[in-house]
Amino acid sequence: MLESAGFEAYVVGGCVRDSLMGFTPHDFDVTTSALPEETEQVFSGMRIIETGLKHGTVTVLTDNMPVEITTYRVDGEYLDSRRPESVSFTRSLREDIARRDFTMNGIAYSPKRGWFDEFGGAEDIRRGVVRCIGKPEKRFREDALRILRGLRFAASLGFEIEENTAAAMVDCRELLKNISAERIFTELSGLLTGRNSERNLRRVMTDFREIFAVIIPELRDTFDFEQHSKYHFLDVYQHTLMSAESACRITKGQENQLALTLAMLLHDIGKPGCFTRDENGEGHFYGHAKESAVIADSILRRLKCSNALRERVCTIVKYHDIQMMNNDRLIRRHLAKFGEKTYCDIALAHAADDLAKHSAYRGRSDGYFEIIERTHQLAAESCFTMKSLAVDGKALSGLLAPSPEMGETLKYLLSGVVDGKFPNEREFLLQEAAKYIAKRKKL
Repeated sequence: MLESAGFEAYVVGGCVRDSLMGFTPHDFDVTTSALPEETEQVFSGMRIIETGLKHGTVTVLTDNMPVEITTYRVDGEYLDSRRPESVSFTRSLREDIARRDFTMNGIAYSPKRGWFDEFGGAEDIRRGVVRCIGKPEKRFREDALRILRGLRFAASLGFEIEENTAAAMVDCRELLKNISAERIFTELSGLLTGRNSERNLRRVMTDFREIFAVIIPELRDTFDFEQHSKYHFLDVYQHTLMSAESACRITKGQENQLALTLAMLLHDIGKPGCFTRDENGEGHFYGHAKESAVIADSILRRLKCSNALRERVCTIVKYHDIQMMNNDRLIRRHLAKFGEKTYCDIALAHAADDLAKHSAYRGRSDGYFEIIERTHQLAAESCFTMKSLAVDGKALSGLLAPSPEMGETLKYLLSGVVDGKFPNEREFLLQEAAKYIAKRKKL
């Protein structure tokens, strides 16, 4: 429709990049020589959302899919390392592409006019390279979030970062302090759970660890911190990266991927402050799980992580080293305390943790998957909460008046059911309740 009205129009950016890599794009961005008001006139018969007229963007809804259409533009001065103070429109596609971040995102395509790839994006995609358009330092000073975007691309696509681009990322890392916590957390989340992050996370977070120390300063204490432990062959930082990769891999495609990967990145962050060595020189980190959970909570609050995700991550971190065995009684006890989903999260954390230890301990991870399988079986057939207990306060009212003693009696009955001593049957539990009450009265 834009071309028919006499304007140039191209799909551009991520949709072109993904298509060239054989991936199905999730959305489409169009760039055009039409001014915003001209774009609105072309699509006057369709639903239009004026999402960013100041920056030349009009969103058109077609088949319920939003398509962002942006006028060719040149950005003005950047003062906050994030957004230009002003933009001016141009009729030149090249000028528009020249202001963008990476060559892989600087490719445009028109069915009528063909390809525009003056900055070598297709070749960089073929070679697996993240490279800035123009001068890297200028690109990052314009928008410091591009530093993390580039690292996310490297991790999720498995690309290498071109030498000058990499050097500028490190040199400009302090500018990330100007970026909102929400945007930083979004990019970090994408880096931790990207398409190929389970193979590249450790490499990227090792090569660019000084950048990650800007957004999570608490990580710095774990750099090169030797554990002096028979269980470990890596320092604390490298162990957390390897366990995060393992978590990303074993939860791939599952709803808990971000929670587990983030938890493993932070699960040992309290170790340096808990380090001791015994008379044999063996390293110990007593209380580190609890300390790591406190630090993780502070980090995730600062990064504006959602409350639900923060609480889930911190629970995994706090209990990542509890004793776990494929024992029905112990599993029932843990189910009563944590619930099925959380307990399985903790078991997965154990597995990811062991996969980042000495080879002699990696085989233990299979046992945690067996525990998870048994957990699901027991959860389906057993009672672990007051809500699912066959009796309640009303059922006990013939034996006791509402009181703390009634609560203690219900806890006793639930404990018996969880341990497998009592069947979860109303009549049986009422009889046991009567015995328990009578015994307490004698005391």
